[in-house]
Amino acid sequence: MNIGDAATQSGLPAKTIRYYEDIGLVNPGRSTNGYRLFSANDLHKLAFVQRARSLGFSIEECRALLSLYEDRARASADVKVMARTHLAQIEEKIAGLQEMQQTLSELVQKCHGDDRPDCPILDGLAGAKNKVLEAGL
Repeated sequence: MNIGDAATQSGLPAKTIRYYEDIGLVNPGRSTNGYRLFSANDLHKLAFVQRARSLGFSIEECRALLSLYEDRARASADVKVMARTHLAQIEEKIAGLQEMQQTLSELVQKCHGDDRPDCPILDGLAGAKNKVLEAGL
């Protein structure tokens, strides 16, 4: 199948598929006229990478996961280590987002939102966050 069909079936834009080919994640065959010919295996790899990317894995992590997937002599422990490492990174990001949410929520609660120029949100962004929160404004 050609790249247009591969794009339709995989749900990926043709530009992304070309990029994945350029960096060696997929290597479709070529017809005599030079057009790409995607096999069922190529589509499977594209779906694999798309799913891994949707879970936040980097391109290099996807490359490593594909390599492990294709290595039938692999140890599942190797895959689990990668997944655990990535999960820890996600948990770290979530904790950071929760901290940002808490700080911003506190600043929003402290702001009167009226015609006065005093604004704990701006003070907090300016670095006076602790003073604003301690003062209970």
